[in-house]
Parts: sequence; C-alpha cells; structure tokens
Amino acid sequence: MNNLKERRYVGRLIISVLTGQKNVREAIKLFPDIRDTNIECAYHALVHYAADEEMRAKDIEYREVQDDYLEFIAQTLDCGKELPQNVIDAYKPYYNGIAGVWENSLSGFKKEFLRFINIK
Repeated sequence: MNNLKERRYVGRLIISVLTGQKNVREAIKLFPDIRDTNIECAYHALVHYAADEEMRAKDIEYREVQDDYLEFIAQTLDCGKELPQNVIDAYKPYYNGIAGVWENSLSGFKKEFLRFINIK
C-alpha cells in the first residue's frame, strides 16, 4: 500500500509544530486515520513530544535532541520515504492506531494520553 500523499502531509504537520505554526493538539487532530506504521510512529512521536513538555522546558539538550528526532521523522515522511525499522520498532508497543478527535477538555487530553501510554 502506497501512502505517499498521507506521509508527506504528516511530515508537513510535524514541521508546522516544530516551527510554531500549529500546536501539537491541532496537528494531532489533523492526522489521517490510516493503517501505515510510518504515520502511526509519527503520531506517537508527536504525542510523546507533547507529554515531555515539562522535561523539554528544564533540559535544553533533551529538547534539542527531541526536536532533531522529530525533524528527521518529518523530513523522511515529507519525502514519501519509510522510516527506519528501529524508529518504527521503538513505538511498536503503542500501535493501536491513531486516536480520533480529542474531547475539548483536560479529561479528553488525559484519556488520549492514557491510551497512548497503554493504560486501560
């Protein structure tokens, strides 16, 4: 299955987050709901990015490494390429697809975050 268009779209969504054009929540709402492990990996990397907000604020080096990692994912997908297998494997425990639109509340974010870290 070729998901070139969707991969490029997701790559651009992530770049829009990294450049401050969109916040993470806006970008996550716009993710296509398709079965592509590359897109699912990018989704979980972006949710992880949001969950690390406090750590990113305290540790500049961590923030830079995480930004570079997301930029790599974004650029790879924007070229329509597949992510390296080790990157995909790092997020495999979280692959339950892409969540639907969050409820517009803190409880909606909490529910999605708990789903992300695989707590039921």
